[in-house]
Amino acid sequence: MMKPIAVLGAGLAGLTAAAELKRRGLPAIVFEAGRSVGGMAASFKDAEGFSYDYGAHFISNRLAKALGAEDICRTVRHYGEAVVVNGRSRSHPFGLMLEPRYVASALKSRFARRDEGPARHAEDWMRRSYGDAMAEEVAMPLVEAWSGAPACELSPSVGEKFGNSIFKSLYLNAAAKVTQRAVCNGYTRTMPEGAGVYHVYPEGGLAKLLEPTLRKLNGAVRLESPVERILVDKGRVVAVRSGGAEVPVSAVISTAPVNVLPRIVEGTDALAPMAAFRYRPMMFVNLRFSGRAILPDTMVWVPDRSQLSFRLTEAPISMPWLAPEGKTLITFDIGCEKGDARWSMSDEDLAKACLDQLCAIYGEELRARYLGAGGTIRTPISYPVYLKAYEEQRLRFGQSTGVQGLYSVGRNGEFAHILMEDVFWRTIRRMDDVARYVGGTEAGGRPGFSLGQGLSAIGLGGASLTQAA
Repeated sequence: MMKPIAVLGAGLAGLTAAAELKRRGLPAIVFEAGRSVGGMAASFKDAEGFSYDYGAHFISNRLAKALGAEDICRTVRHYGEAVVVNGRSRSHPFGLMLEPRYVASALKSRFARRDEGPARHAEDWMRRSYGDAMAEEVAMPLVEAWSGAPACELSPSVGEKFGNSIFKSLYLNAAAKVTQRAVCNGYTRTMPEGAGVYHVYPEGGLAKLLEPTLRKLNGAVRLESPVERILVDKGRVVAVRSGGAEVPVSAVISTAPVNVLPRIVEGTDALAPMAAFRYRPMMFVNLRFSGRAILPDTMVWVPDRSQLSFRLTEAPISMPWLAPEGKTLITFDIGCEKGDARWSMSDEDLAKACLDQLCAIYGEELRARYLGAGGTIRTPISYPVYLKAYEEQRLRFGQSTGVQGLYSVGRNGEFAHILMEDVFWRTIRRMDDVARYVGGTEAGGRPGFSLGQGLSAIGLGGASLTQAA
């Protein structure tokens, strides 16, 4: 009998991989370090009726249908973004295009730099793409806030995460107005976006969304079972060790952060360069208010380096059911480093600082509407950081893990800026390679492909091996 395929992590990527393998008649065992499925994505409601979602923010109707969970999803009717520049909120992206100096700077850049070679780093890419004015005032501060590194130290590949072309965005925005649905605009690179692909909200969060997939696996998921070691012999995966017991396997599919893999792979140093890969730690602070529509739109970007939070989200603008009637919830995204002054701030001090920032932008009268903090979430692995220093190794990892039978999928596993739908479809496609490998006909003759191709916007996918890490 064929040895099972070990899947590390019971988030979207891990469960999708295991279900697709089962559909192909291949045995799989899912090892999850936590007590429940869903990875880092979670949803809960407090005693006052405010709902909090971490991770599963951008789900399309197409993904919900593919997962067999469309019946638990509500249609999101509106979604929009704005940018605060010089104290004023402008819609994104078209409000920014109405600023004459941004347009003039962009045109000047296009003509002045059209004959230059490839961009050297992210700063160079942004100046060429947007012009000096918008690059310096908007793009660079935001990229640096979510990455924690100067734009000149980042790879120009960060540009691949930005959205559709202007013409495609115009079409999708028009489709949203006509259909009265939040049409997806820049939330997948793997599948085409159009008027019929729109945002939905899964009642109960990602764990509920994954229940149909979980049922297909029929007991193949082992909770509270972190994988301590992936054992490699002569360049090929042979077993995993979990709970002190060795389990012989024919392949391993990991959704763990790539910088964790060198610590748990035993028998090869092929993954040693991955240990240097950085993820940006983040904190998410929730504040509750009376009233609704405090922000000009659902999400507001704040490209001001002096401010604490670079992104504010008022989810009830798009999904009113997330807060009691007549009340709202604003989430503040704060970039930091694990253990630094920001990371170490108390929840009370963080809430006060966030309230101060909000009042500085939208008026002191908001203090009278403040209803208290809704809690803070700290995560050490929010966004992959594309440093130039290891760009060559990142691109190499995007083609192969360097170990036969070892695959890395999901956002953290691919070290890529991708959202839920890309995670799903790319994982499905990667199982072609896994099936060929365990059948002895690896595509292209190269072992252990991972999915590090194509980047997209912010979100959480896959599951973390927190105990193993």
